[in-house]
Amino acid sequence: MTQYAPHQPQQQAKPSNGLGTTGFVVGIVGLVLSFIPLVGVVAWPLVILGIIFSAVGISKAAKGRATNKGIAIAGLVVSVVGLVVCVLWTAVWKKAADEVNEEANREAVIVYEITGDAPNVDVTYSVFSDEDMSTKDEKVATLPWTKEVRTKGYVKEGQVIVTTGEQGGTVTCRITVDGKEVETNTASGPFQLATCDSI
Repeated sequence: MTQYAPHQPQQQAKPSNGLGTTGFVVGIVGLVLSFIPLVGVVAWPLVILGIIFSAVGISKAAKGRATNKGIAIAGLVVSVVGLVVCVLWTAVWKKAADEVNEEANREAVIVYEITGDAPNVDVTYSVFSDEDMSTKDEKVATLPWTKEVRTKGYVKEGQVIVTTGEQGGTVTCRITVDGKEVETNTASGPFQLATCDSI
């Protein structure tokens, strides 16, 4: 007589929800970090991993091998949003860097003007740039007097100082940068100073 072993029910494999959950957690962390300037660089790999893990989690849930399809979908959504924020930050930083570089290479035209009736005035004009500062002095017998200088760099500033002599009189300094008046000042009397800065 043949004996048969009692029939044992086949055990079903437990659902594997790890990847979908991991994608959600990594996506949330990446999304939060993506909003922080500079620190957001760390968000790039996190949101990309979040997308990958969440996508695999969704695939497993669709095949019945995982039960957390909702969490996996949420992970995919937050990871994609984090990636969009990272891309936007990159565009903003690139635009800012381009503007700074363009400004550094732009040439500024600074014009110094001295007018008035004072005779024999002393004029000192300076130009400030990133790595240089140049100053020149001139003795001017009669006004008006004008000087144009050009400079490049992140710093593009100028200054002019006019000093009246012992005969006094009135002097007015004026400084313009790229055609726009920045400052004007007047002084009267002997040994008086009029100073104009573009800062």
